[in-house]
Amino acid sequence: MMSVYDRKKVGQRIRKQREALDISREQMAEYIGRVPRFCADIERGQAGMSIETMLRICTLLKLSPNELLLEQETNSKSNDTELILAALNQCTEKQRNDALALLRLFLAAIR
Repeated sequence: MMSVYDRKKVGQRIRKQREALDISREQMAEYIGRVPRFCADIERGQAGMSIETMLRICTLLKLSPNELLLEQETNSKSNDTELILAALNQCTEKQRNDALALLRLFLAAIR
């Protein structure tokens, strides 16, 4: 079966992952060396991207090219863990400690 490149779906995956990692469009644009408008066009499926840009986006968003282009999750559990760690790495030590306390309360409540 041949895969088809669907720019709209790729753009939706980019936006979903960018927002999950709490990365602004401006931050993404700076990282990949483009303007925010171009990033918005990619996310809406109105613009394609070079391989270099795609690889920069994959690195920033912690996605493999297959996950980005074909929606093939290499390991969903691992990806979820990476998202959680990436979010925690953006927090202060106090915020991480508070998150840990909340997680412990949540786990105790669902047992």
